[in-house]
Amino acid sequence: MALPGSLRRQPANRGLVSHCTHHHVVVFLLTFFSYSLLHASRKTFSNVKVSISSQWTPSCLNSTAPELQPYELWNSNLLFPNAEEATLFLGTLDTIFLFSYAMGLFVSGIVGDRLNLRWVLSFGMCSSALVVFFFGTLTEWLHFYNKWFYCCLWVVNGLLQSTGWPCVVAVMGNWFGKAGRGFVFGLWSACASVGNILGAFLASCVLKYGYEYAFLVTASVQFAGGVIVFFGLLTSPKEVGLPELGADEDGGAEEDANRPLMGNDDADDDDRNYSIQATDTDNQPKAIGFFQACCLPGVVLYSLAYACLKLVNYSFFFWLPFYLSNNFGWKEAEADQLSIWYDVGGIIGGTIQGLISDVLQKRAPVLAISLLFAVGSLFGYSRSPNSKPINAVIMAITGFFIGGPSNMISSAISADLGRQDLVKGSSEALATVTGIVDGTGSIGAAMGQYLVSLIQENLGWMWVFYFFILMTSSTILFISPLIVREVKLLLHERRLRMLAE
Repeated sequence: MALPGSLRRQPANRGLVSHCTHHHVVVFLLTFFSYSLLHASRKTFSNVKVSISSQWTPSCLNSTAPELQPYELWNSNLLFPNAEEATLFLGTLDTIFLFSYAMGLFVSGIVGDRLNLRWVLSFGMCSSALVVFFFGTLTEWLHFYNKWFYCCLWVVNGLLQSTGWPCVVAVMGNWFGKAGRGFVFGLWSACASVGNILGAFLASCVLKYGYEYAFLVTASVQFAGGVIVFFGLLTSPKEVGLPELGADEDGGAEEDANRPLMGNDDADDDDRNYSIQATDTDNQPKAIGFFQACCLPGVVLYSLAYACLKLVNYSFFFWLPFYLSNNFGWKEAEADQLSIWYDVGGIIGGTIQGLISDVLQKRAPVLAISLLFAVGSLFGYSRSPNSKPINAVIMAITGFFIGGPSNMISSAISADLGRQDLVKGSSEALATVTGIVDGTGSIGAAMGQYLVSLIQENLGWMWVFYFFILMTSSTILFISPLIVREVKLLLHERRLRMLAE
């Protein structure tokens, strides 16, 4: 018995290897490192929180500060009377950044689908670098400390940084089809973790000279990266005369290989001619609207799930070095270096889980299993002893089961959602859908950062981890309808293969 085309498993790397050119490699590397640099500048802020808190509090409460006289002159411009209020304000800055970042993502996705992706990405990188320089370096050089000024700069930084993710995912989606997408995007989505590692490394290298130099280095590197992207990035294959994804030149087999995982197999025969976009005679795809993108199957459920999961992932991102210093009394530079292991686990987790989802041709079951293990790893890490090797191992395991699913949802699954049959695989939906998923995730992460600081201050770190376990469980709950549907499809495909044999 012959199997339907939608049920025949395609080799995960067949289409990928046969169509990979040096342009694909350049696009992969440029988008990878452009977003890594954006994340490195964010990571710098989390890595120097202890130093900033010390700078913003009186020297009598800061054992590392020199005793300067007269006391009234040298301490009159400090922001907070104690370290607790400074820590709460740092959490507020995280929340402000993430809320503005989330709002910017909804807009940036729509803008990216209508303007040149290279221009939008380059502008965001260069202008964000300037804001980071003003925030962390120039204000310290001028000894200018003002809470409202910091808040305004961080709002602008969040809006500018939001141009990055929708643009890089859209560019990658233009170049890489369904064949091997889970593995390619799983490997590529390590860009955020590599950026965290790079930011931690750069900050720890220059922190002894002052936290302002950590901001200076990362801002300079990010600005240079934006210039390189402006002159070197190709946003789609048609810019160099290559066929776009979904072109008919390669026949039905390649069309099947490029069909996204998120397509509704049950409705293929009935809805073959249906599309959100009207047919365009000149084959020029039109960008879909915001509400049309929200109505695509799976977008809302994955967005809500990502809101819970990104809250946990970004809490580790923003608070892990501070937690290690505060809870175990380790030096700030040592905590920065140790926190890298969470990102290492996320890199490995995203790549392996993406590869498994390619083999199964289903994403949700892989996510569910990983998140179930994440609950156990969070419980274990909350009870980690005061031992750096043991802490690093459990941290890496936690990153594997939390960072891996987070990378999959924000990259491979977002690309699947933006290339569904209902939008004819048009690249003009990719940035919009990515902005919706990541924007909703960032709203959840923004709310979480303020809650983390409040829970830690009033209940302690153990209750923070209980909160993380609750949010991880909520992620599973939101994608449970998709898990059930995809498991049923897997069982149905298995029965058909058994009948065919």
